[in-house]
Amino acid sequence: MNSTALVTGASRGIGAATARALARAGCRVALNYRQGREDALALERELGPQARAFQADISREEEVAAMLARIEAWQGPVDILVNNAGIALEGLLTDTTVEEWDRVFAVNVRGAFLCARSVLPGMISRRRGRIVNIASMWGQVGASCEVAYSASKAALIGMTRALAKEVAPCGITVNCVAPGVVDTAMMAGYSPADIDDLNRRTPLGRMAAPEEIAGAVLYLAGDAAGYVTGEVLPVNGGFVI
Repeated sequence: MNSTALVTGASRGIGAATARALARAGCRVALNYRQGREDALALERELGPQARAFQADISREEEVAAMLARIEAWQGPVDILVNNAGIALEGLLTDTTVEEWDRVFAVNVRGAFLCARSVLPGMISRRRGRIVNIASMWGQVGASCEVAYSASKAALIGMTRALAKEVAPCGITVNCVAPGVVDTAMMAGYSPADIDDLNRRTPLGRMAAPEEIAGAVLYLAGDAAGYVTGEVLPVNGGFVI
C-alpha cells in the first residue's frame, strides 16, 4: 500500500497493532494519541521514518484540524482513516452522570465524525479512500452496565452504514470492525471471574489479540476489499450475539 494512514488512539492496544500492520504493508502512518505520549513515541521509533506521532484530542474540532494540517505537511493527504480511539464506561445507567455520558460520546462518536469530516474533502477530490471504524459487538447487542459505551458504538455502526452510502459514488469505502473481547487495557476493569465468563461464552474460548483485530482492519483498508462498503465485520471468536 503506497498510502498515508491516520490511526486514532494509536499509542497502545488495537490502535498500535493496526499501525504496525499498516506500516508492514507499506503505509506511512500518522499515530494519533491524546495521552500515552511515551508509548506513541516508542512506536514511532519502532516503525521508523514511515511513522510519526501526533498529539490531539479528537473530540475537539480545532485540535483535529490542526493535527490534519500537520499530517498533510508531513506526508500529504490521508488515504486511510482508522477511527480507533475510544473510551469505555462501566456502571449502572442510574449512576451515570451527564458529564460521563457526554464524554463517552464525544470521544467515540464525535471524534470519528470530526476525523472523517476532516479527511473526506481530500478523499472526494481524489475519488478514493478508506475509512474503517472500530466499534464493538456491544454496539450490536448491548451490554449490561455499559449502556453509554454500547450506545456510542451502536451510533458508530449507524454512522458507518449511512456514510458508506453517502460517499460510495466518490470511490470511498466506509466499513466497521466489531471486535469481541480483546486483550487490551480496556479489560482492566473486568474481574478474573468476568473474563472467565466471557471466555466461556466465546466458542474459541479466549480473548482476541489486538493483532487479530488489526488483520481485519488491514483487509478493509486494502485493495481486496474494494467492493466492500457499509459492512460491519464481527471479529468475536464466534461469540453468540
